[in-house]
Amino acid sequence: MCCLKQSRFYHARNAVSKQGQRGKACIVIIAALATLAGCAPLAEVRTTSPRLGTQYGTSAQLQRAEQQIAAGQQLRVSHPYEAVGCYLASIESTTIELHKNPRDRIALRDYNFALSRVFSTTRDAHLDPWIRPLHVRVPNGSQYLLTNRAIANRLWRPQDYELIPADELDVRGEFVVPRVIREGAGAALVAVRSERAPQVSVPFAPPRIYTAVTAVARFTGRKCEIEFIDPLATETVNISGRNLPSDADFTAPIAMGLSREHPEKIGFAAMINPEKFAYTERLIQVQPYDPNKIPVVFVHGLQDTPVAWVPMVNALWADPVLRRNYQVCVFSYPSGYPIPYSALLLRRELEAFDRTFPHHRPIILVGHSMGGIISRLMITDSGGDKLWRYFFGKAPTQTRLSPQIKALLKEAFIFKPRLNVARLIFISTPHRGSVIAENSIGRIASSLIRKSARVMEAGPEILQASIVQEDPTVLKLTRLPNSIDTLSPNDPFVKEMNTLPMAKRVPYHSIIGDRGRGDTPNSSDGVVSYWSSHLDGAESEKIVPCGHGAHHNPEAVAEVVRILKKHIRSNDQLRTNLSWAASFGSGEPEHGPHLSEKRGKIVLR
Repeated sequence: MCCLKQSRFYHARNAVSKQGQRGKACIVIIAALATLAGCAPLAEVRTTSPRLGTQYGTSAQLQRAEQQIAAGQQLRVSHPYEAVGCYLASIESTTIELHKNPRDRIALRDYNFALSRVFSTTRDAHLDPWIRPLHVRVPNGSQYLLTNRAIANRLWRPQDYELIPADELDVRGEFVVPRVIREGAGAALVAVRSERAPQVSVPFAPPRIYTAVTAVARFTGRKCEIEFIDPLATETVNISGRNLPSDADFTAPIAMGLSREHPEKIGFAAMINPEKFAYTERLIQVQPYDPNKIPVVFVHGLQDTPVAWVPMVNALWADPVLRRNYQVCVFSYPSGYPIPYSALLLRRELEAFDRTFPHHRPIILVGHSMGGIISRLMITDSGGDKLWRYFFGKAPTQTRLSPQIKALLKEAFIFKPRLNVARLIFISTPHRGSVIAENSIGRIASSLIRKSARVMEAGPEILQASIVQEDPTVLKLTRLPNSIDTLSPNDPFVKEMNTLPMAKRVPYHSIIGDRGRGDTPNSSDGVVSYWSSHLDGAESEKIVPCGHGAHHNPEAVAEVVRILKKHIRSNDQLRTNLSWAASFGSGEPEHGPHLSEKRGKIVLR
């Protein structure tokens, strides 16, 4: 139940048109679902021509380096090999200067600029030193051999990527402000995996990779070896024996991905026709797995996509403490499925994550709107077959259903809290439903969602076995529910879910919008009322002056940052306590959220 961008209006209109919907009612629902959040694009990227600057170095080494840069700029189009040679000569000179004075900002600027131009020139001239070493000549007659240092990563071969210097990119857009940059040494690059690159099966990898990379140059005689570094994993680089912060642009890759792929456009369509977009269901690692970092998994809401979390991720990567301690994942799913089924899908993905990374640190879940309910079910106990009996009136063994349908429903209705979840953050979450889901707009929206062939086939069998419609207080349906139905306050699943206990060991937090009216507890974010979002057992509750899109509100983002930092401190304290207890032979405490843990343009200066 999030706000949609204007571009989604056309997808909504087309989806309705294809289903043969007519009349003013459809126009009303499209207008309601396509509530505008401004006309600015989520992200725009334009190419610029970077310049070295007007301030020049005073030492002989820097003067020589800047002369080589100027020569390279003149030769880059007509004689690209010689231009690369000039840039390498400049890099070598600035490397010597940085060894003498690692705080020389002019030397650092010249080093980064020259190295970035190596990538610009090799790209524009279609040179590829990443496949075979490249011999280049400097106008004075000397030569360099340009190559790269191999790393052990199945997804990383530089020849499989478009390598774009970040200083060539002008980044704008609602979701990519501020631009998060860390000043330091190296060429900050945006690496885009080519569609022609060999297919590599890696669990939880994104459909296409747009990532930040930092390149540094290592000289051994006349050989220049380029080393590629993940700036989210490595905060510093060694330049000629000096440890310096690694230069990085964390926002540009996100902006590039949004501007090229436009993944936000499928949100409404995936809600209307979830089976068509079933392929989008997956847990995605936004960065490579690190056993020492805590996974934080973001779960989007109705008619949305993981793109909704871009401002939040941008804010997390702007904070060096969070960068060092967390790794970001997102759960993508077509949001037309009923909540129990979407929760089943997330549960499967988390189980697969456990199998792939058996020693990962316990997860933090952050859910917006319906994504909060899906996340909540990860720490909820169904009470054995209590939920099943509520719907069918008898034990699973006594319920007359086909084996395939029974197995699926058991997976959806019988579950335990996940042991690998350490904390939850709920944002604008309708724990007790939203009245919009059952009013005329919600009913029309629900009617637009297509049923999958499997659901249509199983529907009569499930409805015949179910007794829940005998409850006079629940929403009456003559078909299986979809996501909007399961957001109604009178939906049987919502009603029964609120009687089920959440794991006491897992702390949770609420962030709730009041549209700036200051009328809590009588407040609403325009979609979800406070009475539905509030949970008595929350460790903290933050009221923010915004509507339902609280996950984009600066105060809400700051609250998530605060909670994540608090989790780091509590985690460190727990380790200290465990270490102290072990030293006295006391063993581990009987319970606690982290005991299953096994370890194996903001400019940052």
